[in-house]
Amino acid sequence: MKQFVLSLFFSVCVTGLIAQSVGYGIISRFDFYAKYSNPKDEIASPSAGSALLNIGLGPKIWIGGEKLSISAEGALVFSPFALSLKDYKGLGALAFPVLARLNFGGLSNLNKEGKMGFSIGAGYQWTRTELYGLHSDEQARGVTRSYFRNLIGEIGYGYGMGGFSFALYGRYGRDGNLKSNVFSLGLGVNLNRRLLKVTTDPEF
Repeated sequence: MKQFVLSLFFSVCVTGLIAQSVGYGIISRFDFYAKYSNPKDEIASPSAGSALLNIGLGPKIWIGGEKLSISAEGALVFSPFALSLKDYKGLGALAFPVLARLNFGGLSNLNKEGKMGFSIGAGYQWTRTELYGLHSDEQARGVTRSYFRNLIGEIGYGYGMGGFSFALYGRYGRDGNLKSNVFSLGLGVNLNRRLLKVTTDPEF
């Protein structure tokens, strides 16, 4: 996957030289389900998950055209009710996925006519679980929680038009050295503010 990340960034540079358009805006993430597994410490269950109120927001830029674009994004995803059912220690989780992405068709987010599209991306995610602090019993057992990083991949499929797009996505990542992993299924909503401004022009 590291080779894919390097290839993607190389494509960003090449596309930037021949780009038809540049856009900037935001991405909103709504994870229907998220599961985060900390590096194993053999003291307590490493996993925490949430299927309720996992909301994220962050900046995004696009370079390319209506058929194909390359984007870069970062979002902070807050899961206030994430917990471990197997071994409860505390509540809450934060995830910060940062990705470079190839976007096709409607998900290029630079298209004016509505169409379906898909995307594929890779990057890194920093995650922390048990955000509100560990239970006192867990502290006595020596359990600690800090941010851990995973190399991630994400695919999406959805619809876009005039600077607005939405897509269902699946994201997975792991770190073989730390034996940690992350997994999310959700809905992403993209707003290309530059193209949205253009579409409000009467001459569009």
